[in-house]
Amino acid sequence: MISEDPSKVTAHTFDRIHLPNQHKLETARANGAYQFLPTVLSEFDTDRIISEVKTAGIRGRGGAGFPTGLKWSFVPRNTGKPTYLLCNADEGEPGTFKDRDIIRFDPHLLIEGMIMAGFALGVHDAYIYIRGEFVHEANVLNAAIAEAYAANLLGEQILGTDFSMNLTVHRGAGAYVCGEETALIESLEGRPGRPRFKPPFPAVEGFYHCPTVVNNVETLASIPGILRLGGEWHAAIGTPNNTGMKIFSVSGHVNKPGNYEVPLGTPLKTLIEEHCGGLRHGTTPKAIIPGGSSSPWLLADHYEIPLTFDDLMQAGSMLGSGAIIVMDETADVVQIAARLAHFYAHESCGQCTPCREGTGWLDRVMHRIAQGEGREEDFAVLEEGATHMAGRTICALADGAAAPVLSLIRNFPDEVRARMMEKSA
Repeated sequence: MISEDPSKVTAHTFDRIHLPNQHKLETARANGAYQFLPTVLSEFDTDRIISEVKTAGIRGRGGAGFPTGLKWSFVPRNTGKPTYLLCNADEGEPGTFKDRDIIRFDPHLLIEGMIMAGFALGVHDAYIYIRGEFVHEANVLNAAIAEAYAANLLGEQILGTDFSMNLTVHRGAGAYVCGEETALIESLEGRPGRPRFKPPFPAVEGFYHCPTVVNNVETLASIPGILRLGGEWHAAIGTPNNTGMKIFSVSGHVNKPGNYEVPLGTPLKTLIEEHCGGLRHGTTPKAIIPGGSSSPWLLADHYEIPLTFDDLMQAGSMLGSGAIIVMDETADVVQIAARLAHFYAHESCGQCTPCREGTGWLDRVMHRIAQGEGREEDFAVLEEGATHMAGRTICALADGAAAPVLSLIRNFPDEVRARMMEKSA
């Protein structure tokens, strides 16, 4: 790390995102991009980098919240096999729109983070797996990577050092399940994107059965700031075990939806009232999805909860991707849950029977209820079906499908019953 005043250094992920032409290498470098890279490549080694990332306490920003430094330390050394670094830029979780902004407006921050991570892990070939619908973002990334190659920031003997690394953008085909790291690896290898059994974990046997690290865009874009200012700087932001800044994608019934980067531990109410301008028309919150559509809903009495991995888990939900969807008192929660049930039924890869059959059941029953044709026994059907899906599949898609349905029938049974009686009335 260097002895700069942290208050005068742009080191957070969104610090430079609104600067004009920041996606261009010349502008990015003028604003500090790659400035510390020569120091990392010449003065740091694997142990030092991993130690700084561990000290930083950064947890994966893609959903699982696993400590990044610990994940990197699992990679075996001297196996005789290549080690791969994969960036998960699939971003298919409904309500999430932060990673595409990093890519679109400050792609060199991500590239720099991948070079530093690749150097730490001994990687010579890295990939960015980007969602197929992100055509513009893929084009921006490819242009930025071409600039980086031309400037010897990628390729052979980067900046005159012994380290070489290639970086390739791979476009997916728009499958939600490819946001799961092993399904992403399957897709990258040219097969249908279906999750693998674990263990073995990717760190030991991943891409082409070689040691592999998969990190989210936001996670990798945080690495330059951590190495430049040190792990202790990052650890001092936020709360213990939930350190650093976090980008929250806020949508729904708020006056100013958008991406907001705030310290972990910021109260939900503060984010919504002070940053997002409060709820539209002065309404009150009815339910809030805190971590993307796969996270259980929070209620109005959770409005002041600190936004941390641990606090949300204790509340029975999860931070997930940091996608906050605000539903006010006017929200049709039955229709919202039905729409999410349909989404997960459509996105199930079909590999696991509880998910393949269960998501279809949830979709059909929720559709019937939303159409005013539900029956009282549907409560038991939904409760039993959702409960038996969760935790019984290779990946967590079934859990994500169960979450909104269980949130609805457990917290808003009166609204469900009222919808059931609409046609008979």
